[in-house]
Amino acid sequence: MEDRKKRTKLSKEDALSLMQKFCAYQDRCQSEIRTRLIEHSVYGDTLEQIIADLISDDFINEERFANAYVRGKFRIKKWGKMKIIKELKFRRISAYSITKALKEIDYDVYLETLNLLLEKKNRTLRPKDKWDRRKRLTSYATQKGYEYEVIKEVMGNNEIFSVK
Repeated sequence: MEDRKKRTKLSKEDALSLMQKFCAYQDRCQSEIRTRLIEHSVYGDTLEQIIADLISDDFINEERFANAYVRGKFRIKKWGKMKIIKELKFRRISAYSITKALKEIDYDVYLETLNLLLEKKNRTLRPKDKWDRRKRLTSYATQKGYEYEVIKEVMGNNEIFSVK
């Protein structure tokens, strides 16, 4: 196991300064800040006050975080909406912010991304038959977080994946 440095208890001002730097580097959600503060032995009212200060100074913004997260995971990692939603819920982001952030994904781009993923995966498969190919591709797309209806639509519109 990796030995972590022993962290000393921080004063409120030091903890606030540290979290401001942490948030300035990249958008963060409240749960990440809360975890980091607890690691630094900051608890209770002090923790809540620091989070309130960060929100009021716009270091933490749930909608901005959700938008950045959705853009990054979709464009870079090619995740589907289901996986993104699951991860945002894990980070305790509100349903409103999640819904608003997911609207940034253009449906046509979403379909095209899934199509490219499936074509790339298809080139690596050595299936027994066409049904096995479909099953493996569907399983892969589901793991990436794409909805079954969307997978079916993309596979039905592409001759490579059709079973006849």
